[in-house]
Amino acid sequence: VSRYIARGIDRATDSKAQCLILQMDTPGGLMSSTKEITSHIMNARVPVVVYVAPRGAGAVSAGVFITMASHVAAMMPGTHIGAAHPVPGGGGGDEQQQFSKVMSQKWENYAASYARGMAEERHRNVKWVEQAVRKSVSATADEALKLNVVDLIAKDTSDLLAKIDGRKVRLAASEVTLATKGAKVRDVPLTWQEQLLNRLAHPNIAYVLWLLALYGLIHELTNPGAIWPGVIGGVCLILALFAFSALPINWAGAALIVLGIGLMLADIKVPSHGALTVGGVMAFLLGSLMLVQADIPALRVSLPVILTMAAASVGFFVFAISYGIRAQLNKVSTGREGMVGLSGKARTALDPEGTVFVRGEYWNARAPGGSIAKGEKVRVVEVDGMELTVEALSAK
Repeated sequence: VSRYIARGIDRATDSKAQCLILQMDTPGGLMSSTKEITSHIMNARVPVVVYVAPRGAGAVSAGVFITMASHVAAMMPGTHIGAAHPVPGGGGGDEQQQFSKVMSQKWENYAASYARGMAEERHRNVKWVEQAVRKSVSATADEALKLNVVDLIAKDTSDLLAKIDGRKVRLAASEVTLATKGAKVRDVPLTWQEQLLNRLAHPNIAYVLWLLALYGLIHELTNPGAIWPGVIGGVCLILALFAFSALPINWAGAALIVLGIGLMLADIKVPSHGALTVGGVMAFLLGSLMLVQADIPALRVSLPVILTMAAASVGFFVFAISYGIRAQLNKVSTGREGMVGLSGKARTALDPEGTVFVRGEYWNARAPGGSIAKGEKVRVVEVDGMELTVEALSAK
């Protein structure tokens, strides 16, 4: 999003546009991305108008900072703004909780001063902005206008252009007067690359890509030469790591997912009667829940996706384990051991040694229980190297 906004500002500057309108509806985002966006806006050489729209939209959390950075802040009726308090992920244990509390206070102070500085620069309500960060206060469009949080309310884009016409805006190095009444509006759509990357950075997509990467690479390592699983796994790994760079990833959670899959995989090889699978499922679920550290639901992996992927993984490994157990319990059907119990014919008389024909092959055989006539049906009772011990089928 930061790159898209920067591109929009550059395009508006190059085309000598009167302003750039940034229509916004956001539940929030990363502070690092927010700082990049606000920096682009604060240093823009063209006026940037933030318009909270459509009806029902909100400038929440990071949206407050972006609104404060704008040269003109506008809202559509029926929208809201506020709740900008930063909430970092907490840990376990008294010491960790105490550390998190201290860091949370530092982060809150930093965020409050950052928002306050932009509000002062734009001559907006500094006290309200600080309360939005420290106390998560919110306001409707009408309340925000009365509190001098935003500059105006507009029912649509045409109304917005009419209301900002003639407004003086101070840029980083100059002051300009907007002439926007009846101006032609040109959209700046996302490029296909930006659309693709924007979708990949979704927590659910990143999570699924991470799992596909792990399964693909595991399949390639356990079945060398399969090629395609390794290729697909490698591509998914690169895409997942790219998506992770745009998300607040907890790498301990990612490691727990790897551990969980490893334990379930080990249960196929090691007879633990499902104990490793149970441990693997617990690690998998815990890691999935920990993977993205964010107080904003839109930035977390959704629970239905986690449960679906966990169920699919468990189903696969349970099937593989049960198949392996059945294979261990089944009678050997290949190799020399698998010949025990097979029937054949005596090609020569056995008294007690001779030749038999079993499973399409001629074998030296002996009949310790007595002589067997040529052509009589026999059954293998033992395999000793290259010699079979047989008995007459009639002796069963």
